[in-house]
Amino acid sequence: MKEITSSQNTYIKQLIKLRDKSRERKQTNTFLIEGVREITLALKGGYVLETVLFYPDLFSKEQLSALNTELINVIEISKEVYEKLAYRSTTEGLLAVAKSKTNLLNDLRFKNDNPLVLVAEAPEKPGNIGAILRTADAANVDAVIIANPKTDLYNPNIIRSSVGCLFTNQIATGNTSEIIAFLKLKGIYIYCAALQASVNYNTQNFIKPTAIVLGTEATGLSKEWLKNSTQNIIIPMQGAIDSMNVSVAAGILIFEAKRQRNFL
Repeated sequence: MKEITSSQNTYIKQLIKLRDKSRERKQTNTFLIEGVREITLALKGGYVLETVLFYPDLFSKEQLSALNTELINVIEISKEVYEKLAYRSTTEGLLAVAKSKTNLLNDLRFKNDNPLVLVAEAPEKPGNIGAILRTADAANVDAVIIANPKTDLYNPNIIRSSVGCLFTNQIATGNTSEIIAFLKLKGIYIYCAALQASVNYNTQNFIKPTAIVLGTEATGLSKEWLKNSTQNIIIPMQGAIDSMNVSVAAGILIFEAKRQRNFL
């Protein structure tokens, strides 16, 4: 087993770049995960780990053996190295380098002919994306699609804010035109959360193949989505503003669809 004790080690410097730089993640098709729960969920979600790094004072060799890492490169690291790499202080001494998935639309596989899909157009804040992924996991939707992504999926803030739900959801990315074409090809009805020409969300039938589409809080959905919408829907609000946090709106709409499908 290899051991690295210096944070000035060349490989450790590469991992810091991997953690901090989107370009590095895209060029290498790898990303850094930290935390026992997140790494466990990544393995469960079919992600391939290239390397596992552990700080033995926090994560023992016995615990490591339970992760079934026989075929994975394992490196023991010092406290100095761990503190240099860890994005947060509560990750229990375990990190891993994983291979990215392609996240293509054509990679999506639906278990039946009546899928429930959540689409978010151009979400910018990693915290919102993470919260959306948590909602999607809680509702066990068939897929999450990110249209025109502003940040790469393997940003550590997305992994952290999703508490590992990045790995539990089936996720794809693409531009708006590609996604609309994909949904229509699959016979999925498009319900856009929008103020224009809208009806109350709970008046619609989400039992059929459904995509619920949300835009940003600042600008909403693009005209292309509104042009191709089966029906625009709205969540009635009684306060002074006309929008709410996108992840909250996603939860309301998705769980109405689940309620209609008799899963609650």
